[in-house]
Amino acid sequence: MKTNSFTFKLNEEQQRELKRLLGSSKYLKQSVPHTQMAVSIPDCRINLYNSGKLLVQGKAAQEWITFTLETEILKEAVMGYEDFHDPEAFQPHMGIDESGKGDFFGPLVIASAYVDEGLVEKLREMGVRDSKKISSDNVALNMARDIRKLLGDRCAMVTIGPRAYNRMYAKIRNVNKMLAWGHARAIENLLEKVPDCPRALSDKFGPTHQIERALFDKGKKIKLDQRTKAESDPAVAAASILARAGFIHALKQMGKAQGFEIPKGASDKVRREAEKLVANKGPGILLDTAKCHFQTTDKVLAEVGYSRKDLPSPN
Repeated sequence: MKTNSFTFKLNEEQQRELKRLLGSSKYLKQSVPHTQMAVSIPDCRINLYNSGKLLVQGKAAQEWITFTLETEILKEAVMGYEDFHDPEAFQPHMGIDESGKGDFFGPLVIASAYVDEGLVEKLREMGVRDSKKISSDNVALNMARDIRKLLGDRCAMVTIGPRAYNRMYAKIRNVNKMLAWGHARAIENLLEKVPDCPRALSDKFGPTHQIERALFDKGKKIKLDQRTKAESDPAVAAASILARAGFIHALKQMGKAQGFEIPKGASDKVRREAEKLVANKGPGILLDTAKCHFQTTDKVLAEVGYSRKDLPSPN
């Protein structure tokens, strides 16, 4: 089934550019309440609301978004069209995605989200897309709130905090196997709520059998799929936003506990903050705040006069 309704949230600059573009004579002006501008072209209606929400509807909506909105206003591709040609995207299934894997500070968060045809349509209307294409944390948090409200019990989240993460890595010593364990738990947890879900889809990060081996009895009955760029699938996109929001929330809570704003990623800024933290609280604090197998750990410890042997056991 092909969807013909799309929603985007535009910043102020994008709104200005769009209004300039829609002022062209090729667009027929319409009168729609609560809009800054409403226009139409054959088979496509375009409404820019006072809130900054853009609603594009009609048979020609995808074409206008691809060749006009993305190229002239958004400056990026946001649609992920391969799923529109994949009927499985609209059939009942769950998507799984993670956040925090490449961040030195904070947990690893894995989320799962269930969709069917009706839910896919609603997610599309909300503008749900891969969280990596959402630049604002606040937008991701607000969208995650709306997704949770829509899905209710049809989503689940697994959070592996730094202490547990470091303990697991000390035993497993393989991030992909840890990811497989987290994906399996997210699948199992969602199957408790949606036991008839026939299929689970995730981005490809390692052999599928790694997840299969980590599943319990319930999960062994589900069909597992992995593919590159799976975030174009609506269920995986929803899971990616839920996971990112869970990660952002965890960083905020950690920041309150440690008394400073915890930066994301593994940049020089992250290293400087980690160095200050270790200088103030000793090397053991990294076990409760960071993923200690990162090479960043060695650089941070060396800068403040320690080495890895000064880290306590995570057990």
